[in-house]
Amino acid sequence: MAIRVPARHNPALQKVIEHVNAHEELYALWQAMNVNAVERLGMSDHGPAHFQIVSNIALKLLRQLMDRSIIPSVVRDHKMTNGDAEVIVVLASLLHDLGISIHRIDHEQYSLFVAQPIISQLLAGVYPIGPATIIRSEVLHAIIAHRSDGKPLTLEAGIVRVADALDMTKGRSRIPFEAGKINIHSLSAVAIEQVEIASGIDKPIRINVRMNNSAGIFQLDELLKEKLHGSGLEPYVEVEATIEGETEKKLVTVFRI
Repeated sequence: MAIRVPARHNPALQKVIEHVNAHEELYALWQAMNVNAVERLGMSDHGPAHFQIVSNIALKLLRQLMDRSIIPSVVRDHKMTNGDAEVIVVLASLLHDLGISIHRIDHEQYSLFVAQPIISQLLAGVYPIGPATIIRSEVLHAIIAHRSDGKPLTLEAGIVRVADALDMTKGRSRIPFEAGKINIHSLSAVAIEQVEIASGIDKPIRINVRMNNSAGIFQLDELLKEKLHGSGLEPYVEVEATIEGETEKKLVTVFRI
């Protein structure tokens, strides 16, 4: 599948996405990752669909913050542009799990050395060496900061960290659960019906989560809260979860130990 994100009036982002879609090695790595994640570990999808979703979520979060005059770190610290910040969050979103092609354990660290040459290739002809080096460093920082104990130092890294957790609808949880096994991980994963990103009232971003069963709260408490905490986005994001309908959907008939 081709990766699609709304580049709008950002020619650098448009060119980078063209490079992504022409990069055979990257697509082969995504295939290798998905085999390790889905076939060998029984986890949820970690192929192009995941990275398409996360990159679009991250871009939306960044643009909503910029619309409320929140300044990206690469603009504040390196005097680069909002468009460059968009390139950073999209690339980090697309490349953050590449280490799973080797192993899920410590995949964030593996992702760094797998992604580094690919980032340079994707930026070639789009940026001069100086700006490309800054962008590569910022992307690698966002990749390592998405791990469970990661400490994002930039707005862009915090956005990628949270965006990754928001790919949780209808079984797409980032919490690994064994396929076919009934437990709180698998039940909570299928309890999330929809995640909507909207403008907030008290904060710039409001995340509305619609659930068919209260088991979905486990996803928010175990994953989203942990990813949001320490991301640097806490002042800008509010989260509300609601259960659809009068009654909860039955997710399991019998549970045995």
